[in-house]
Amino acid sequence: MKYGFGLPTRGPMATPQHLATLARKGEELGFGILSVSDHVIIPRAIASTYPYNESGTYMGSPSGDCMEQLSLLSFLAGITSSAKLLTSVMVVPHRPPVLTAKMLATIDVLSNGRVIVGCGVGWMREEFKALGAPNYDKRGAVSDEYIRAFKELWTSDHPTFQGVYCQFADVTFAPKPIQKPHPPIWTGGESPVALRRAGRLADVWYPIGSNPRHPVGTPEEYAEYAGRVKQCAEEAGRDPSTLDFAYSSNWYTDEQALTLADGQRRTLTGTPQQIADDIKRYAAQGVRHLLLNMQGDTLEQTLARLERFAERVMPRAR
Repeated sequence: MKYGFGLPTRGPMATPQHLATLARKGEELGFGILSVSDHVIIPRAIASTYPYNESGTYMGSPSGDCMEQLSLLSFLAGITSSAKLLTSVMVVPHRPPVLTAKMLATIDVLSNGRVIVGCGVGWMREEFKALGAPNYDKRGAVSDEYIRAFKELWTSDHPTFQGVYCQFADVTFAPKPIQKPHPPIWTGGESPVALRRAGRLADVWYPIGSNPRHPVGTPEEYAEYAGRVKQCAEEAGRDPSTLDFAYSSNWYTDEQALTLADGQRRTLTGTPQQIADDIKRYAAQGVRHLLLNMQGDTLEQTLARLERFAERVMPRAR
């Protein structure tokens, strides 16, 4: 299992000094993936439903504070040496496709081949409008097309693309990414259309377990959804054995066991041994990359959580 955690993009923790300390300590402790979330601008009034909690309310940044994802990823490339750098996830329609492909390729070159492109379609209509992004209601089709355009630019010596939302021809795209054939594409999402996208276009399916409409909160639920992704890959003419699987848990805690409505312990909470046993169960279902929410209220709390996981859980989960 390869482990990762998210770095702060806003608030008092998101300073160059704190980010450098967390990233370097994470590498030292054996975390192989550093992830960065994506918001460009936070509207003052948000009516859109947030999909990853029961209330549907976004509990993000009331002040509007948020660092731009790809700029922060480039900063991390310069202060780390081994950890993979994951966009978790990049809202694909937020940025023009050719420019985005060039930015990601540049970061892959500067990091010596460490970029993972986690892709999502977004959920906040108001942010799409503020950015002048393509039609929110077409965001799935736009994302699929942009991902195909990324691959064409990254892999073709004479890239050409004629789509509904993106067109280019007679261009040179260089430098190419270090990773061949291209940086890994991870797609998130748990809905039927997201599963089809993963089966058709992704190298890795990467869900979050807390979507109340499409729950993937246990290893058994994960296995059921992963089976659907593999079926979608077969229907698209792909070999499902070439797919890889990741998982994001935004409720992890090693301080106490969280309890579900039915009284059962929530996975990835509780004692180090319970968490390690949960990790083994996910691994048995094909999960090879596990992203956890390690952020505390302070730098010291966050570092302590990283150290406890590395010292108490990782050895037990082998």
